Amino acid sequence: MTRFIDVPTMSRLVQEIGVARFVGELADAIRDDFVRWADFDKSARVASHSDIGVIELMPVSDAQHYAFKYVNGHPGNTGRGLYTVMAFGVLAEVATGYPVLLSELTLATALRTCATSLMAARALARPDARRMALIGNGAQSEFQALAFHHHLGIEEIAVFDLDPRATDKLVRNLAHCTGLRIRRASSTADAVRGADVVTTLTADKAYATIITPDMIEPGMHLNAVGGDCPGKTELHADVLRAARVFVEYEPQTRVEGDIQQLPADFVVVDLWRVLAGTEAGRQSAEQVTVFDSVGFALEDYSTLRYVLEQASRRQLGVEVELVPEADDPKDLFRHTRAGSARAALRRVA
Repeated sequence: MTRFIDVPTMSRLVQEIGVARFVGELADAIRDDFVRWADFDKSARVASHSDIGVIELMPVSDAQHYAFKYVNGHPGNTGRGLYTVMAFGVLAEVATGYPVLLSELTLATALRTCATSLMAARALARPDARRMALIGNGAQSEFQALAFHHHLGIEEIAVFDLDPRATDKLVRNLAHCTGLRIRRASSTADAVRGADVVTTLTADKAYATIITPDMIEPGMHLNAVGGDCPGKTELHADVLRAARVFVEYEPQTRVEGDIQQLPADFVVVDLWRVLAGTEAGRQSAEQVTVFDSVGFALEDYSTLRYVLEQASRRQLGVEVELVPEADDPKDLFRHTRAGSARAALRRVA
């Protein structure tokens, strides 16, 4: 049987663990998998692009497990009452191909994206970073704010979005977070002024320049999260040229990240090498660092692995017969006959 985690179950799992703890533990799980980078069979995601969005499949595997995520990105969805990003994923045994987990990943992807940003910032931001700017206050923003407040020591966040309702929502959702000051900025430039960490979370599928060279200050660390497909950027090319740039999986980031604006020989650093201790991260307190984050399948592998472990421990989810039970492994036809159907699902707890 395959464990199935739907949205209500994922919500319960997050509530039982707590958002801050969930993100911190997930960041550690992703880091552990990045450190053993060579163990994985990796490839760029398979993408189907249209003028209004993208649908992608993201596969990765090691000797024990194979994982994939189905995910979309449609910025216009909010006008239809839908989320911009929606996802689900599967974790399977390599030895048998048997699917052990089928899970929602819309909520979990938001958690893994901020966990990945946190993982990178722990390695690249200045240790004394206390002020952050969040540009784009949509579905990902609260997760980033909580992750950096609880695990990086951020005390003040300046927030800006072209849609003031998005900022209203962020402020409302974080009103309970004592010890974190939220400042509404009047513009992107106002938000990033004096920031130690800048995270961009915009959604438009466009060659945008949300951050320009005149906004950059010595020692800044930038998480460029919104640019994640061809034709979609957030940073002016000169910001990248003046910084030390880190990537997840270079062949994918060259096509989808902010560095798609630059020549193929523009030098970048593999983040996994920094985490493994074989490459330097930040080289000075004044250096500007950029994590050109596009999202990589290994992060979803780590998330599915973590979710399975935590849900199993708490006996959350249901077991479904996603593939037929093999009473006779050579007789599949019997499942077409009357009387072969079984209960559709069985609660774990």
